[in-house]
Amino acid sequence: MNRAEEFEDLRPLLFSIAYRILGSVSEAEDAVQETWLRYQASPAQPASAKAFLSAVVTRISIDVLRSARVRREEYVGPWFPEPLLTDPYQDPERSAELADSLSMTALLLLERLSPLERAVFVLREVFGFDFGEVASAVGRSQAACRQLAMRARRHMDTGRPRFEADRKEREELAGRFFDAFREGDVDGLREFLAADVHMVSDSGGKAPQWGTGIFGAGNVARALAALASPFAKIGGVVEPHQVNGQPGAIFRDRNGKVLNTWTLDILDGQIQAIRTVLNPDKLAHVGPVADAWAVVREATRARRPTN
Repeated sequence: MNRAEEFEDLRPLLFSIAYRILGSVSEAEDAVQETWLRYQASPAQPASAKAFLSAVVTRISIDVLRSARVRREEYVGPWFPEPLLTDPYQDPERSAELADSLSMTALLLLERLSPLERAVFVLREVFGFDFGEVASAVGRSQAACRQLAMRARRHMDTGRPRFEADRKEREELAGRFFDAFREGDVDGLREFLAADVHMVSDSGGKAPQWGTGIFGAGNVARALAALASPFAKIGGVVEPHQVNGQPGAIFRDRNGKVLNTWTLDILDGQIQAIRTVLNPDKLAHVGPVADAWAVVREATRARRPTN
């Protein structure tokens, strides 16, 4: 197998590592491409292509994350990871860790860690690399990596919610929720929502958003019901879809362009949080992006009673 073939075999793993460190599809793709260029330029053939390439993509991702943190501090409004519809890397032996680490909640918890802690956690806890491989990847001793992993695990365990174990039940609940949304049924929607549910959007100042968020089952149910009818009137489509390994949906305008994505945090049979990504810069990889401002203007006109 030549280098190009080896690299293509490992590309899904490399992307999945980079995405979890960076929370960005576009930045992860760039990190993987840079990894290939460095592999191509390397004069020696490493003993393990997997170990070598994983280390390279990790170091690149750490450097990118350090510079990205400055930009994120200046970000307008809440910051969410770029939505990922499908994880290209699959490992049956680590399916639970891979799925859990992909959720919006987990990625937002990872944001609290230092870049080194985040990289160590991803390599060790998510992908099961041994401490020797982790140490080589991040340029620290094994003892230091054990300490980093312990701190990272403590932070993650403190904030991590208990997701429902039964994926099928969550999907079915999400399906019923989106049915109620399409019908604009306030009481029906309220049944699915936890009392302290919150609905928050990431627009980056480039699309409409719900201020700092909408909180409480009654407020969220009314807001959802108010959205549903005009959205349907103007030909909008709600397409249920897994987003970051969670039940969610892609909202499209009448032309099929992407308006936003939603993810639902479901616990104990109720929706705890609805997170929407509206920032067009974060949606380009999902498909052609709609003009959200134009959609809102049209929906507002559709909401007005006709004489």
